[in-house]
Amino acid sequence: MNVAAMDEARESDGEIIPSASALGLVRLIHEREVTSTMDVAHALAADGAPAGCLVMADRQHHGRGRGGHHWQSRDDAGLWITLVERPDDRQAIGVLSLRLGLAIAEGLDLFVPQPVRLKWPNDVMIGTGKVAGILVEARWRDASVDWVAIGIGINRRVPPHVPSAAAVGEGVSRASLLQAIVPRIRAACTRRGHLSDEERAAWHTRDYARGRRIRAPREGIVVGISADGALLVSDAISATTESVRAGSLVFDERT
Repeated sequence: MNVAAMDEARESDGEIIPSASALGLVRLIHEREVTSTMDVAHALAADGAPAGCLVMADRQHHGRGRGGHHWQSRDDAGLWITLVERPDDRQAIGVLSLRLGLAIAEGLDLFVPQPVRLKWPNDVMIGTGKVAGILVEARWRDASVDWVAIGIGINRRVPPHVPSAAAVGEGVSRASLLQAIVPRIRAACTRRGHLSDEERAAWHTRDYARGRRIRAPREGIVVGISADGALLVSDAISATTESVRAGSLVFDERT
């Protein structure tokens, strides 16, 4: 693997990729092909790469998602990046994927005609289709986080094997996406503590699941999220609300 740091704007098949400094990064590493940008970022972090090091690839052969899911990322089909950060606030790490979702949705609003929505815990939606996904993996040293790798994939084209997905459109360049997304996700990583009332209100307005009945990770009606990032689910019979901290949403399509 030939890893080269980009300190200046570079051309990639006719596309100008912004420099690291223009994006507020310490390093920007652009690869043609990798197994996964997550794998490259973890290896760099283990070797001492600083916070603000971002790995971008034109193509991934074994991209990673939640729950051990893998996929191939094709050339020009989207933006595939992983950012290394070194946060030290355990509360903030617990809600980081939600904060990142808010940051990405705000950035993507610039390119699509309808408000971008969020599906707990890490999906970004346009209409009923997933346009972007977030994967946060932490590596620990004793009781402290050494680094987190933040993987983000944004569709520019709808994947042929997932026709229900969404895309921002091929007319939106990767350079434009980087400029809209990277400064926002870096800022999200600096925030401390649990979600603020303002952040929860912002999520509330974008919540794809709020008011809908789900079958998993538990049965009930989604009513929102808590300050510590849990999904709040109301039991239709007892009217009690429970917090769910792990799992993926499965909607009850009968309602």
